[in-house]
Amino acid sequence: MPLTETELLATIPTSLYIGGQWMPATGGGELDVFDPATGAKLLSIADATPDDGRAALDAAVEASAGWAATAPRHRAEILRSTFDLLQQRKDEVALLMTLEMGKPLAEAYGEVAYGGEFLRWFSEEAVRISGRYGMNPEATGHTLVSHRPVGPCYLITPWNFPLAMATRKIAPALAAGCTFVIKPAELTPLTTLYLASLFEEAGLPPGVMNVITTSSSQQVSEPIIADPRLRKLSFTGSTPVGQALLRQAAAGVLKTSMELGGNAPFIVFDDANLDDAVEGAMQAKFRNIGQACTAANRFIVHESLADEFARRVAERVNRMPVGRGTEEGVSIGPLITGAAVQSTADLVADAVAGGATLLAGGHRIEGAGTFFEPTVLTGLAPTARILSEEIFGPVLGIVTFRTEDEAVALANATEYGLVSYAFTTDLARGIRLIDRLETGMMGLNTGVVSNASAPFGGVKSSGLGREGGVEGIHEYLETKYTLIPNR
Repeated sequence: MPLTETELLATIPTSLYIGGQWMPATGGGELDVFDPATGAKLLSIADATPDDGRAALDAAVEASAGWAATAPRHRAEILRSTFDLLQQRKDEVALLMTLEMGKPLAEAYGEVAYGGEFLRWFSEEAVRISGRYGMNPEATGHTLVSHRPVGPCYLITPWNFPLAMATRKIAPALAAGCTFVIKPAELTPLTTLYLASLFEEAGLPPGVMNVITTSSSQQVSEPIIADPRLRKLSFTGSTPVGQALLRQAAAGVLKTSMELGGNAPFIVFDDANLDDAVEGAMQAKFRNIGQACTAANRFIVHESLADEFARRVAERVNRMPVGRGTEEGVSIGPLITGAAVQSTADLVADAVAGGATLLAGGHRIEGAGTFFEPTVLTGLAPTARILSEEIFGPVLGIVTFRTEDEAVALANATEYGLVSYAFTTDLARGIRLIDRLETGMMGLNTGVVSNASAPFGGVKSSGLGREGGVEGIHEYLETKYTLIPNR
């Protein structure tokens, strides 16, 4: 029988996890974690100091050589065991994410499945790290190319997908033979702490995984990143923070992975299947309450379909139940903070002031929690902030176009390049768009692209590197070339 909320919270570790030990923060500081749907405190947990961060890195460094030398099959079995434990505890993990982040419970179960796949996928990749061997072109010797773990890593995860963003970094690091320190977001740290307990139960050796939770992210992170023993930094979050971290990482010439902001275009061509486009729009925009870097931000719809597309989407949006994610049937939970509600309200107000028409929603919901109505806007002015800024809320704004060239120009008119979506029944056009849209990922006639077996990442200001797929493990490996002469 599933645990109650109170019973579940009683099982969550509230300490730092360093060197295989659960311990309080230096000085005994605590960080409160809240339910955004009610404003109620869930738990008080350890609030790490810079000294705690250094201790965590010390533990990762001490365990590094031993873990790198561990048989790939053993690393794979630990990942697979953790995957199995996650499936056994899916009810608990889904409820925990809903409590600390606010997403509807049905979506939380979806994240358990998605996040778990990274554990399973990289358990399979751990035993497939390959190299190459062959005679060089001059026939003077043989070339041996091998791969080795990059070394101790620092992983920084965001609040919006507390499980999947952790497993997407942890799993390839462990599969490659790397130890790490992980710092979850201050707003949603409980899922990572629970995940650490699952890895501990699965037999992960002490020091391989170290978890620090803190309200002083910059102060704790700076000495870790500056330490010459650190060899890899992986961050998911906003572009400005990512840029600051890259500047810090440059001093140590760290290997970096950056999954940053997005401003995804969603193009609907005049030959699109409108039923599919509307369904794709609901998935691409309102999944996770719009709080996803892959969320569609700008809906670019052919003028011949725009009115009907807007009508159908608004009709769907007006029927979306809003409430606490644990309530049955809820589609839209709370935004993560009051500041997020204010930011969303400001973007809508700016659009309306510029002449946009409000077809659905558009207002914050008063009372307990941080809720904003799912919203549809049409007639956006070219200067509307909503077209240039990442929304991170349940707001769908529509602009129109006439030609393919115009649609592509509108889609590419952004500093970001994470993902794009396009709906068309013209295969030739779809192939052209693969080449023309300046994004690292693309959904062709679908509103969901993420998959553990595929490389996730963007171009331009949306980041560096890839997570997932066969490419993901190489972010945690160094390539070494050896020449073996013929003598």
